[in-house]
Amino acid sequence: MLYVTVGGWAAFAGISFYKGEEKFYKNYVMPVVHMLDPEKAHNLAVWASEHRIIPKSQYRDPDLLKVKVFGKEFSNPIGIAAGFDKDGKAILGLKDIGFGFVEVGSVTPEAQPGNEKPRVFRLNDDLAVINRYGFNSEGHNAVLQRISNVRGVKEEIPIIGVNLGKNKTSADATKDYVEGIQKFGPLSDYLVINISSPNTPNLRDLQHKENLSKLLRALIEARDNLPISQKPPLLLKLAPDLSPQERRDIAAILKQKECRVDGLIVCNTTVSRPETLKNVKNKNEIGGLSGPPLKDLSTEMIRDMSRLTDGIPIIGKQSQ
Repeated sequence: MLYVTVGGWAAFAGISFYKGEEKFYKNYVMPVVHMLDPEKAHNLAVWASEHRIIPKSQYRDPDLLKVKVFGKEFSNPIGIAAGFDKDGKAILGLKDIGFGFVEVGSVTPEAQPGNEKPRVFRLNDDLAVINRYGFNSEGHNAVLQRISNVRGVKEEIPIIGVNLGKNKTSADATKDYVEGIQKFGPLSDYLVINISSPNTPNLRDLQHKENLSKLLRALIEARDNLPISQKPPLLLKLAPDLSPQERRDIAAILKQKECRVDGLIVCNTTVSRPETLKNVKNKNEIGGLSGPPLKDLSTEMIRDMSRLTDGIPIIGKQSQ
């Protein structure tokens, strides 16, 4: 009976895993994963994707899902945001399970460990997460080598975006971002300037209009100085906690020719804590909140920034 039971369960799990049965993952895999520490669960997911353990999806995107933007054709409009595959380890595995694009990062010039652990907290009742990773990164050179390796494989690869950050102790944020543009421009389908993480001291100050104008002028010049075949679209990632006036100020800057980026990513995690949060234990942890509690705020900001910028292309954050 023991052999039959174990064998039957193994067969059921193997078939369900191979076929990508949604109920199997929801009812069996995820409860087991949630028994792990949140950061360990994250690392396990990256490891499984890196080694392409999760079976390749048999679904094929129909033509109606294709999206042309930034001069690129996306096989579908659903991508995985920066913050999951921070170091470019899992690009091909994430493509296997169906993502139309993969955004790597945030990547900092020099390797840095990020903030002290614990730094990721589940809000199970809210289907949400608070994190304060703090740009833990293996640095430009390690990530650059991995992306270069992916570019060399003889198979279809997804659209690859690289999300650029600054080192925590860096005295010159502009220099950090310029270095990222120069290094990753030739290998990226698009680049993201992340000035909206709540977990790096003073980073969000770069969204203030005087700082932002100066920063964007320097970064667009750096991008435009790349060889013509190596000039990726440049996107700006914003925080959801901007006031209406700050949103208007940013939009006004983006309309200036010298500061006109190719698109926006809306938005990063929020430092606000909606009154609707049910999880009492973790809701007051310091860090950025993501998940369904951010959905309305994110949707509102997508609407506002699209209107204020006269329809600049936006990669929107959908929290599920």
